[in-house]
Amino acid sequence: MNIRPIRTEADYDQALAAVDRLWGSKQGTPNGDWLDVLLVLVEDYEAKHHPIDPPDPVEAIKFRMEQMNLTRKDLEPLLGPRGRVAEVINRRRALSLSMIRKLHHSLNIPLESLVGASPSMQRTGRDGGRSARGRAVARR
Repeated sequence: MNIRPIRTEADYDQALAAVDRLWGSKQGTPNGDWLDVLLVLVEDYEAKHHPIDPPDPVEAIKFRMEQMNLTRKDLEPLLGPRGRVAEVINRRRALSLSMIRKLHHSLNIPLESLVGASPSMQRTGRDGGRSARGRAVARR
């Protein structure tokens, strides 16, 4: 077992090939230990070189609506009147803390999925970028 950091894509590809070969090795065996070490190295390299963007809050809501067969009307108790639901789904209004809490508790959407600003909200804020308050709301 030759342990060394993964520094290049070629190293990464070799490490992934080794993980494939070792997959299913029993814990506590030499191959199982080598697999554990390789997985730590691969995870570290992926975190630095292939980060996964946080999910978009609106997409998380739409995904859960599809899973639970919900309509926009079903979101009104959580987000507010029909117009506010439309603003959130159409990315014209950022989620408030109250909305995030309600969506999390009622629909079990992970908080991590709800707290990130959607890409369009990051660029313009809910008011098209005209005020500092709109930009601050979009950053929350």
